[in-house]
Amino acid sequence: MLCRPRRPAVPSLLALGLSLAAAGASAQTLAELYSAARVYDASFLAAQSLVLAADARTLQAESARKASATADASASRTEADLPGRSLTGTTGAGVSLNGRYPLYNRGTQVDINRAGKAVEVSRSDVESAEQDLIVRLAQAYFDVLAAQDALATTQASKKAITEQLASAKRNFEVGTATITDTREAQARFDLATAQEIAADNDLRTKRIALDQLVGRTGVAPRALAVPVVLPAISPAQPDEWVSLADQGHPQVRKARLALEIAGLDVAKSKTAYAPVVNATGSVGSSYTPSTPGIPGIQAGTPSGLGVTARIGVDLSMPLYTGGRLQAVEKEVLALEEKARSDVEAARRAVAQGTRVAFFGVQSGMAQVKALEAAESSSKLALEATQLGYRVGVRVNLDVLNAQSQLYTTQRDLAKARYDVLVNGLKLRQASGQLRASDLQSVDALLAK
Repeated sequence: MLCRPRRPAVPSLLALGLSLAAAGASAQTLAELYSAARVYDASFLAAQSLVLAADARTLQAESARKASATADASASRTEADLPGRSLTGTTGAGVSLNGRYPLYNRGTQVDINRAGKAVEVSRSDVESAEQDLIVRLAQAYFDVLAAQDALATTQASKKAITEQLASAKRNFEVGTATITDTREAQARFDLATAQEIAADNDLRTKRIALDQLVGRTGVAPRALAVPVVLPAISPAQPDEWVSLADQGHPQVRKARLALEIAGLDVAKSKTAYAPVVNATGSVGSSYTPSTPGIPGIQAGTPSGLGVTARIGVDLSMPLYTGGRLQAVEKEVLALEEKARSDVEAARRAVAQGTRVAFFGVQSGMAQVKALEAAESSSKLALEATQLGYRVGVRVNLDVLNAQSQLYTTQRDLAKARYDVLVNGLKLRQASGQLRASDLQSVDALLAK
């Protein structure tokens, strides 16, 4: 009489993932972690600093059309050693206040406009950095969940293999199975043990990466709510995404701003031929001590305090620069043409990246559906194989293979779902539409 092996349980992979997540600290949503990452991530903070620097450069440019003043002070000591006279010395001191007010400079406004464009460029960089941070956070978040599911799968598989190994040993002891069944089950058990160790280490690594990104320790992501319902792609056509990317992608906008800046550089090169007119003024005071005269040669001078004042208009205009200004103009014209080509290159690259991202999400959705069907089929196949094993028409190896197929399918299905969510964010990033509010849509799919 055959010894009936216990039927190994087929636990839900998502339920195991939830239990692993609950074992750590209180689970946190993507939106909560993003708030922490914004004030911790070095790359994002560096991009924000560039905006502050660009704002400061704008103030520097604007200062060129405002009045300026400087104060100067001096003190001197003069020693004289004349023939037939003892060593003599004089001391003098003076202070002055100098002012300048620009009356006409065509290049100043161009510089101000250029600085303003530079601020917009840095803001585009911040937007790109923000989108990159969102994607990196989501990737790290779901990497942890995928690692948890991989560990849960390995542990469930090991448990089922343990039961199958015990069954094979019992059957061998009663003489209803060969030693081959036991050895096959033992080999699968040893392999599952090695896979469990690797999966546990991978989970630790993924958790460290997420903690490092948000500046916290013991971060516990929330698992997906069951049943999992993934959102459909909207808009549903790639051309619509490409159109959105052409209008709002920060890299395309940055390239267009670079073209505008190149145009301003061309305008600035033309202002170099124009005159520059400044109103200037100064007032100063100096003290001169008395000096003794030289009999028959030089009369002495009395001490005194002198005051001087000056006001005037200065004009400067280049007449000949050895061809430098003409060469500068040729350079900026060439750079403007390059910037124009860079705009087209950015548009093409963004369009291509958007299409690739769209089809990646579309393919991922189809893969999820296929794996969901495969999971159902694998469960039925395992049940049929277990029944065949109990009645003697299937061997132990068949059960082990059916178990392995089911758990591998469950692991791949969970990973595919996470990839769809991350790739959905990457699609919005590729089209320049990704915002922090998009994380709330993903959080709605997580367990409460």
